[in-house]
Amino acid sequence: MIEKMKFLSLTAPKTEFDRVVDTYLSKYEIHLENALSELRSVKDLRPFVETNPYREEWKLANELVQSLSENGAAGQELGLDEAVDAVRSVREALSQISSQEAALKEQLDKLTDTYEQVAPFTQLNYDISSILHFRCIKFRFGRISLEYFEKFQSFVYDAVDTILFKCREDEEYVWLVYFTPAPCADKVDAIYASMHFERLFVPDGYEGTPKEAADDLQKRIASCKASLEKLNQERQALLESRKAVLLGAAGRLNRYTRNFDVRKLAACTCHDDNTFFILCGWMTERDAAAFQQDSESDKDLFLILEPDHNDILSKPPTKMRNPGIFRPFEMFIKMYGLPDYNEIDPTILVALTYSVFFGFMFGDAGQGLCLLIGGFLLYKAKKMSLAAIVSCCGFFSTIFGFLFGSIFGFEDIIEAIWLRPGQAMTTLPFIGKLNTVFVVAVALGMGVILLTMILNIINSIRVHDAEKTWFDTNGAAGLVFYGALASVIVLFMTGHPLPAGIVLAVMFGIPLLLMFFKEPLTAIAEKKAAAIEGGKGMFVVQGFFELFEVLLSYFSNTISFVRVGAFAVSHAAMMEVVLMLAGYESGSASSVNWLVVILGNLFVCGMEGLIVGIQVLRLEYYELFSRFYRGTGRAFKPYGRSSEAN
Repeated sequence: MIEKMKFLSLTAPKTEFDRVVDTYLSKYEIHLENALSELRSVKDLRPFVETNPYREEWKLANELVQSLSENGAAGQELGLDEAVDAVRSVREALSQISSQEAALKEQLDKLTDTYEQVAPFTQLNYDISSILHFRCIKFRFGRISLEYFEKFQSFVYDAVDTILFKCREDEEYVWLVYFTPAPCADKVDAIYASMHFERLFVPDGYEGTPKEAADDLQKRIASCKASLEKLNQERQALLESRKAVLLGAAGRLNRYTRNFDVRKLAACTCHDDNTFFILCGWMTERDAAAFQQDSESDKDLFLILEPDHNDILSKPPTKMRNPGIFRPFEMFIKMYGLPDYNEIDPTILVALTYSVFFGFMFGDAGQGLCLLIGGFLLYKAKKMSLAAIVSCCGFFSTIFGFLFGSIFGFEDIIEAIWLRPGQAMTTLPFIGKLNTVFVVAVALGMGVILLTMILNIINSIRVHDAEKTWFDTNGAAGLVFYGALASVIVLFMTGHPLPAGIVLAVMFGIPLLLMFFKEPLTAIAEKKAAAIEGGKGMFVVQGFFELFEVLLSYFSNTISFVRVGAFAVSHAAMMEVVLMLAGYESGSASSVNWLVVILGNLFVCGMEGLIVGIQVLRLEYYELFSRFYRGTGRAFKPYGRSSEAN
């Protein structure tokens, strides 16, 4: 069902905006519209333009709340000024910690860089400070690739005035220090450079060996990290100590910001020396009545409920309200498109037809019970709509399982209340013997098609669409023609006498003529000039082929329901194959491979259940929805209670 809506507009002094929004609109669900667009006929309207003065505090409060541990603590109730002051005080305390952190991180980066420069040379057992102050001997710290180092040692080293000390080696490089007399430095440097020597610079200011310097740097790095960790703990302790205040401040600023954003949809107008704001939107009839009663004593608020939707520019939004057992099937409706406000909500129809078709096609009491229980437990645990749908389908599968006498594929344990899909046959005139479930499926499909035609007529009347109401293939003309055709088929197949020829001519001929001339007849009904595009000849040819297509679609759409019976038969056949593989013959339970039975049931339940679910959904969308459902509605997106819940 679709909730009945009321359009309302409320006016109050501009200074009362936050109070009105926070006091009233947060209590009720209202779908707000742009007041400037809705009230075009009102003169001297202008946008409500302001800048949120607390946007920075709002962002900071939410960032701080996200960093808090979650233990279900309740937020403290704060006023707006208290919330702003609380966030600002926490920001000041955190800024001091942040400045100390920045200084420590800068120091840590410098120490880390220095350590990375010194660490490769820790095997050099010589005082760094002494090396760095040599005058007559030049020294170079650096690295060379392992390939060139081997070449250097083999072919160059003995011919050069240099002393080389290897400090560290890995798979790619060798770190080393070489010494050379100052007069030979340029020549030696050039030779090393030709061997792809990469010079590194060790920082001054350290006494002792590189190992001692590296150890000292590690200690200082560890000290910086410990200080940073301590500051982080101080920050977290500060936040946890103010947790209730921060939660309350974030909640209050969230409400204020959300209320403030409502200004984008409001309009302002001046009267005498006062400025008023106007808000417009849609409410359910129940909420609108409660809102009207709640605001009667507020002298600063003027509330107007529009009695007629025809005077409103915007289309009413759609809010569906169905009984809890049918509500999960709203998922299928939303996948296709929300119903228009004036449309019939097809949720209950979809719930019933989908579940019945599924049960018919997947009739097994044991597997259906598994789907029923499994879907129910999954829905209780995860609140998944699809799980609830599976549970409902399992319920009907269980019912049809007893009707078909099938339980986990065994058809000799319980008696069939109705029939067995693979065995029951019906003799029909001109056709001969045909599986009974096929006949029932087609008859069920014809009934559903007639029902959807009636729903299409109702929907078309609501939107004042004359063509779809009277002359469309799914309108009154189509209903009479298809209803007469279904009646004749049923009478003939059951051996009953048919109506007189003149009656059949009227029941078939007049609806076909109405569908053939639907365009000019619609123009006459709507009191418009009938225009035949392309001339009369083209009109007749086009009408003939369209009518032929209509007749073909009636036939194909009816036959499409054969799949319902076909899956019922195929399910029984698949389970028969499973039992054959398990060695179940002549009811002999001693020779049964129960593992095969269990795995076979799981496989059929999973695979065929998925296929049947998809096929039934296809029937819903293509055979039912295409006849009466438009799905052009827009969602009811309320400000207030549901916004906070989301």
